[in-house]
Amino acid sequence: MGAGTPLARARDFCARFGLRLPVVMGPMASVSPPTLAAAVANAGGMGGCGALMLDARAIAAWMAAFRAASNGAVQINTWIPDPDPPRDAAAEARMAALLAAHGAAMGDLDARPPDFAAQCDAILAAAPQVASSIMGLWPAPFVAELKRRGIAWFANVTSVEEARAAEDAGADAVVVSGLEAGGHRGAFDAAAAGRQAGTTLVLVPLVADAVRIPVIAAGGIADGRALAAVLALGASAAQVGTALLRTPEASLHPAWADAIARSAPEDTVQTRAFSGRLARAIRSRWTEAVGEDALPYPLQRAATAPLRDAAMRAGDAGHMQMWAGQAARLARAEPAGDVVARMWRDAQSLLA
Repeated sequence: MGAGTPLARARDFCARFGLRLPVVMGPMASVSPPTLAAAVANAGGMGGCGALMLDARAIAAWMAAFRAASNGAVQINTWIPDPDPPRDAAAEARMAALLAAHGAAMGDLDARPPDFAAQCDAILAAAPQVASSIMGLWPAPFVAELKRRGIAWFANVTSVEEARAAEDAGADAVVVSGLEAGGHRGAFDAAAAGRQAGTTLVLVPLVADAVRIPVIAAGGIADGRALAAVLALGASAAQVGTALLRTPEASLHPAWADAIARSAPEDTVQTRAFSGRLARAIRSRWTEAVGEDALPYPLQRAATAPLRDAAMRAGDAGHMQMWAGQAARLARAEPAGDVVARMWRDAQSLLA
């Protein structure tokens, strides 16, 4: 799908998915309020909802709030669930002791994310332009139902092999995430995520050469220069997350927003400290304390829930869950619509 000029590919992508500019909002779980998604969509991009922790009723409410503010394009994303992890009493005791040393109790390890099948039904009922997957591929019956209803499928991938598998399974586009990206690494195999290599610069052209469907680049894209670069490498659009977190519509905690503004690339780290799944966050007391000793997902997410909640209430950046990509310092504290419009305007100027 890398054939054609960069601007022609981007315009074809926009025409296919009802956009005016080739920028897709990253569907960030817990930081994708309808206000942010609507601002991006109203500017001509695609809004996003990270539905991982939303049950069916919450997905419907999110979509209703989005539609009240925008009739633009939107994607809803959720995770393909992992098998239940094995339990290790000794490891859980060590994590409880570490949490206690940081002033927090262990969360309820029996807590689980919302029911996946119910989420799938809610996504179909919400009828977004796009349903997107991460951590794996949608089941074949769900893919068939998406196609019957005219809902496109964006599959998040982190390697050439995953991209080929997504295309074979019926994906309409692949979101290719490099190591620079903030938030969770979307590898299909959780155990393999830490062994993967590949920046956005490396992965985008390799995937574009390997598949026939559009490639959406993700990771380290925060301005028009990066958008122009990934389009030149064979992408048809870019997905951005950290670049939008300082916007007023994101309503991010001030401590997190301030940390993004100060963060150099080396101030972020890939860590399992908050959820048990590998993710890029701003380095903190907690990420340093946990190191490689996190419980598997979703046990670590459940275990750290009281710690994360208390840190958010107190504005405690040392223990707050602060996802951020390596280009965090380029994020601007200005309206989201202005951010994405400028990215596309500057990219066009560079590519013309």
